[in-house]
Amino acid sequence: MRRGWKMALSGGLRCCRRVLSWVPVLVIVLVVLWSYYAYVFELCLVTVLSPAEKVIYLIFYHAIFVFFTWTYWKSIFTLPQQPNQKFHLSYTDKERYENEERPEVQKQMLFDMAKKLPVYTRTGSGAVRFCDRCHLIKPDRCHHCSVCAMCVLKMDHHCPWVNNCIGFSNYKFFLQFLAYSVLYCLYIATTVFSYFIKYWRGELPSVRSKFHVLFLLFVACMFFVSLVILFGYHCWLVSRNKTTLEAFCTPVFTGGPEKNGFNLGFIKNIQQVFGDNKKFWLIPIGSRTLYLQ
Repeated sequence: MRRGWKMALSGGLRCCRRVLSWVPVLVIVLVVLWSYYAYVFELCLVTVLSPAEKVIYLIFYHAIFVFFTWTYWKSIFTLPQQPNQKFHLSYTDKERYENEERPEVQKQMLFDMAKKLPVYTRTGSGAVRFCDRCHLIKPDRCHHCSVCAMCVLKMDHHCPWVNNCIGFSNYKFFLQFLAYSVLYCLYIATTVFSYFIKYWRGELPSVRSKFHVLFLLFVACMFFVSLVILFGYHCWLVSRNKTTLEAFCTPVFTGGPEKNGFNLGFIKNIQQVFGDNKKFWLIPIGSRTLYLQ
């Protein structure tokens, strides 16, 4: 009876956590929906008087908006990629590993298993990187995400704003999302600014649109500053072929720590994320190079 109650409580807590994890995404969606209303209806259709200016503003706005929402969608719903099955311990090896009580023997067992795999990184103490929750030998650049409860290939970080783990499968989409977010905010700020000044000087009647236009500029500028810093940081990471985790904790190879151990040169570093075909670099479709596993 007590065990069943505890299981039900644990399941309820997991369900609540799952629901609450979508709150940051909901906040972003609501802000974007309001910005769409404020820009399209309150600015372009109500405030802007020139028909030609209306059309130009709306065409460019919707072109950016499509890529902005497309990349956000891909960042959220592209599932993290897990290691290949060959990195998982077989049933026999798992039983043998778990039944062994001597840590030094367990360590040697993992070394023997890793010899058959393309694994070149180690823990800080020089041991084979092993996940005792997923029961696998971690491929290079793979880490366990406690939120997603899985090992993720080339894990960068878990982002609450997309409610997803950013890694090999969706890092390209995440970077594109940041880029189009910066462009989205910049476009809104530059096109709204002149009407912000007119409202501020009293050259336009103080109607409902005034609040939306004034607040739209403030929100666009606020998000632009934070996003351009984050985007710049990730551009630096891409140029060095690093992840956020590797920037804070130097990877250890069989020969010792090497902070630039994955650096292949500027162009190849970019190709590792965006793929070899440059015409797909700005489009959120899977065009990355294959991951060694």
